[in-house]
Amino acid sequence: MSHRRNPRTLLTPAMHSVLDRMTRANQVPLHALTPVQARIAYEVGAGFLEITSPVLQRVEDFNIPARDGYSVPVRLYAASAEKLPVLVYFHGGGFTIGSIATHDVLCRTLSHLAHCAVLSVAYRLAPEHQFPVAHDDAWDAVQWVARHGASLGLDATRLAVGGDSAGGTLAAACALQARDVGLPLALQLLFYPGCTAHQDTVSHKTFAHGFMLEEPHIEYFFNHYIPVHTDRDDWRFAPLNAPDVEGVAPAWFGLAECDPLVDEGVAYADKLRAAAVPVDLEIYRGVVHGFALMGRAIAEARRAHLDAARALRHAFQSTTSPHMHHD
Repeated sequence: MSHRRNPRTLLTPAMHSVLDRMTRANQVPLHALTPVQARIAYEVGAGFLEITSPVLQRVEDFNIPARDGYSVPVRLYAASAEKLPVLVYFHGGGFTIGSIATHDVLCRTLSHLAHCAVLSVAYRLAPEHQFPVAHDDAWDAVQWVARHGASLGLDATRLAVGGDSAGGTLAAACALQARDVGLPLALQLLFYPGCTAHQDTVSHKTFAHGFMLEEPHIEYFFNHYIPVHTDRDDWRFAPLNAPDVEGVAPAWFGLAECDPLVDEGVAYADKLRAAAVPVDLEIYRGVVHGFALMGRAIAEARRAHLDAARALRHAFQSTTSPHMHHD
């Protein structure tokens, strides 16, 4: 296939121009910065390509307790004062960078389009906190919402998890945990999730350089978060390694074609399908990892927001109440 020789020909014109502008801006690559500097750089850059933020009726910041007593900051978004179903959302950033702020527009957009509540979770970041702290914080947040969501005026019987990139990994792993404890989830919403223990798929080679998420970034993030390579085989980091995925929540995948992570996303979707889990898989052509935060420049991002919101609405409608059993 000719494009394998130059995969950049796969990019849409708009995506090409965004990547060119980034190259010309000639910023120091994240992996050349300390984690603290990288967080600031990511924070400053975030929002640069975002759509206008929808105004919501309810946006509240508070904390929820983790198992070790740490207070996990969260932000609740709700499109109205009704008793809404809830998406618990985990931001991307390689377990090292990213925040509630960097994913604020995406969370507002999902809340607005899906007419649901979104709880964005600021799980602890590496290298200060290494594997499995991010996962434990994420799972503690899911369980907290299941138990206490009603006190916030939410319909916690209709619960979904979601995230992008590393946040997608956390969402997928939380869906596995939820299955293990019998907590029903309506959906796992996964934007280009990391799923594999070691970066050994074809797409990791094809898209290693020049497609936003570069191989040195991945190394940098994972060496901070999970430095012991043998730990990477754990399914909480690599959901593809889960011994059994039967009975996990239905999944929506929004993958980017020109992304080192695309093959593992497809592989995880296949693994779920093989276990008879309902899967809805979209591969957005000609775009790169992280495209969901680029709605101002990239039409596929706006389409992905609509597709994800439709999947959420559908999942929440088909889980009306815990007393109605769906076979």
